[in-house]
Amino acid sequence: MNWNKRIWSRRELTLLLGLVFIVIPVLIEYLFKKKLNAILQNDLYAGTLTGLLMAILFTLGVYVVALKPNHLSWKEVGLKAFPPRAWISIVWLTLLLIIISIMAVLAMELLGIGTSNKKTESLQSRLTVMNFMIGFISASIVSPVYEEIFYRGFLYRWFRRWGVLPATLISSVLFTLAHLPTYNTLLVNFISGGILCWVYEKTGSVVPGMIIHGVFNGIAITLAALA
Repeated sequence: MNWNKRIWSRRELTLLLGLVFIVIPVLIEYLFKKKLNAILQNDLYAGTLTGLLMAILFTLGVYVVALKPNHLSWKEVGLKAFPPRAWISIVWLTLLLIIISIMAVLAMELLGIGTSNKKTESLQSRLTVMNFMIGFISASIVSPVYEEIFYRGFLYRWFRRWGVLPATLISSVLFTLAHLPTYNTLLVNFISGGILCWVYEKTGSVVPGMIIHGVFNGIAITLAALA
């Protein structure tokens, strides 16, 4: 990966940040989800459908704004094969993320912050095989794919021109802010953002990050459902 190659300008960055932090939160996460909740009367279903629409818009946004106008392929956002030796990093980084997350959860419990949120509460209150599968697929497959393409593939790649540390910090902060108002996961979001940036830096592919992200989310939602 040629990290010093500048393929996008501030225009692409501004447009995609506007889509992710203004258009989607207002039109999709608030208005659309509010309407779905009123119709379905189920936070899990409404959240899953909202997440699916977000995934489409995130991915389509990257293609329409960053790739197609510049005649680029998905490889430019790291959607490509990775070296087999990266499996070692995938395994130990997944374990590291799990350990760090457990420590963060314990710390929040001691501080009385708590770790529940509407999605997990909805899943727990209506726990069926179908509901679990819906939540699991959304968390461990859908979210990791579009989030890694955007936050690492595009954002980290854009800010990488300023160096590894600034790119990691900025993209991780933005990744964390995108999870508001779920305040109790922000520390884990920031740490995982840094880890996922590191693996992208080392492999040049977002696929290892998708795997780590997906396994971690899958374990988290499974534990939440069984709690």
